[in-house]
Amino acid sequence: MMAAMDGSVLWRSALLQALTLGIVALTLGALLDREFFRSWGWLAGPGAWAACALFTGFVLRLPLAKVLVGAALAGLPSLAGVIAGVHWVGAPFAVALFALWCGRLAARERVVA
Repeated sequence: MMAAMDGSVLWRSALLQALTLGIVALTLGALLDREFFRSWGWLAGPGAWAACALFTGFVLRLPLAKVLVGAALAGLPSLAGVIAGVHWVGAPFAVALFALWCGRLAARERVVA
């Protein structure tokens, strides 16, 4: 049995998450030095990811607590890239997983409402 999916929310969440994450990453990279990321990247990265996910959820009118859970779960596989020293390899995969979560969440919320 295939899970219900809102394809429109899936694509909009993927684009919005990727766009906001890119903007935040470029802004932080321009404003902060490499040493900041060596010392605080473990906090700045997940914080930026969560903030972008919350923004995406807000714009798409999704339940924010559930969006945050999805963002945390989607971000876990990207840790392999961080550990391997190729930080950005996992970001597209994490965005795709997050978009799938949002698409399913939107379909479920529509059924419940």
